[in-house]
Amino acid sequence: MKHAIFFLYQFLIWLPVFFAITILTALITSIGCLCGGERIFSYYPGAIWSKLVCIISLCPVKVIGKEKLNRRQSCIFVSNHQSSYDIFLIYGYIGQAIKWVMKQSLRKIPLVGYACECAGFIFVDNSSAQAAAKTIRVAESKLVNGASVVIFPEGSRTQTGKMGKFKKGAYQMAIDLKLPIVPVTINGSFNILPIHSCLIRPHKMELVIHDPIETASIQVENIREAALKIQELIDKSRAKIESGLWEEYR
Repeated sequence: MKHAIFFLYQFLIWLPVFFAITILTALITSIGCLCGGERIFSYYPGAIWSKLVCIISLCPVKVIGKEKLNRRQSCIFVSNHQSSYDIFLIYGYIGQAIKWVMKQSLRKIPLVGYACECAGFIFVDNSSAQAAAKTIRVAESKLVNGASVVIFPEGSRTQTGKMGKFKKGAYQMAIDLKLPIVPVTINGSFNILPIHSCLIRPHKMELVIHDPIETASIQVENIREAALKIQELIDKSRAKIESGLWEEYR
């Protein structure tokens, strides 16, 4: 009975409200950024939108470790990726201006893709070494005045709730830009919307922010040394993320 009621709520109330606030947010973001207010409009409308989505989804949120962030310091957030709700959780509750690193295909989403482009989000192109290098240069130009980027190093959402293998892109970017890596643990979003599900199930979520991992002093002389340093950063950040996971996700 409970599932039937929420099924009706999702399609009669949640879905129309979600589309309405998404379109409104995309329009406000696009217009605000085009009028010269990227610093404000690239973050605040999206943060409010994300909080509203969590509220109308009946999903309470708990944040741990927010005091560890320096708002004036740009950084690279790396997080486990449990579901699409990770975006709402991080965007709405991390409390720091962020630029998302996104797949090129997301640029094609009507209104939303254009709003993301106006907001200065970074679209990854891994078609060649030259294209990947260009992504790094674009990211460097965006990370000013405390703006940070968020990357899911697994590359895609988990199938089981447990973490998958981490890719090296976020860590290469951190070394190249001399930025600290901030590991973030997400709990609960997998229960709300698993990867192949269309039905939202209300559940509590938790965002755990860990101590930053500095990269400014890292020096690499060759490809082999760079690979070792990247793997060291992957192992260290993964251990921190895993330490904050609920038992069911370990």
